[in-house]
Amino acid sequence: MPDELLRPTISADIDLSARPWRLMSQAYVAFFGGVIATTVIAVLNARRLGVPVSGRRQLVLSGVMGLILAAVAIVLLTDQVTASSGTRLAIRVVAVLTCLFQLRIQQPMDRAFQLRGTEYKSLWGPGIAAVVGCGLLEVGLLALVVTAV
Repeated sequence: MPDELLRPTISADIDLSARPWRLMSQAYVAFFGGVIATTVIAVLNARRLGVPVSGRRQLVLSGVMGLILAAVAIVLLTDQVTASSGTRLAIRVVAVLTCLFQLRIQQPMDRAFQLRGTEYKSLWGPGIAAVVGCGLLEVGLLALVVTAV
């Protein structure tokens, strides 16, 4: 009979072949790529970490809320369809704040991953793809908001 004291306390159905990315690396994606890019990376990383479905829904919801806040910032700070450096800074601040919220959701499962002593996977390839692809998508969506208003 196994001793209850020696039973592992961290148990999760995690695929160990799909290593997650470092959480703080996602902040770079947020700064350079925007809210959509950081949300895509956060959801993919949460799946790799084994974050429950409810947590992944919170990640998507926070991304939607961040995109709405970025659109509001653009509408309030933009004059005649020209984005100033203040507008770009405000959008980056919203993206990084969204990322920080998303990191808090992933953090408990990331700590469990760290206890296993396994190395993280590199975010270079997926991060650059998210920054370019999702960044262009976000610019297009926010441009549509500006022209609609």
